[in-house]
Amino acid sequence: MAEIKDPENTILMELKDGTVTIELLPDVAPAHVQRMKELVRAGAYDNVAFHRVIDGFMAQTGDVANGNMEKDFNIGRAGTGGSDMPDLPAEFSRIPHARGSIGAARSANPNSANSQFFINFKDNDFLNGQYTVYGQVTSGMEHVDAITRGEPPMNPDRMISMKVAADV
Repeated sequence: MAEIKDPENTILMELKDGTVTIELLPDVAPAHVQRMKELVRAGAYDNVAFHRVIDGFMAQTGDVANGNMEKDFNIGRAGTGGSDMPDLPAEFSRIPHARGSIGAARSANPNSANSQFFINFKDNDFLNGQYTVYGQVTSGMEHVDAITRGEPPMNPDRMISMKVAADV
């Protein structure tokens, strides 16, 4: 596991194959980082499905309203919701959508990001400046690479749990 420099801004995502360590970027996208930590600390991301996983592109998850596989789960609705908190204004930066970067999922409206996010499987430069980048996988990317593919996957993988490293 990578050394954790800033436990308050590090997320530990438990997947079926192991732990993924994500370093958040509070200096780049403070509102998105704050929202993720709030939802993580509320347990909102636990058991949430990866509802859109495109080989060679990215794995999307984080629909806390419709994606929890332990609560009336319907894969057809996963990806249509967010949290009960308001949408976030875009926090675009020059940080590239590189392999392992965390991007805020949203609709066509740049200011519609809420709880959903995606992890880039490869460098997706065409997304640069279009979606907010607010984190980077620092270890465990091989576990992200093993997430079941599909739009949506027939048997989706899930985030078993997410924790802020400072709380562990």
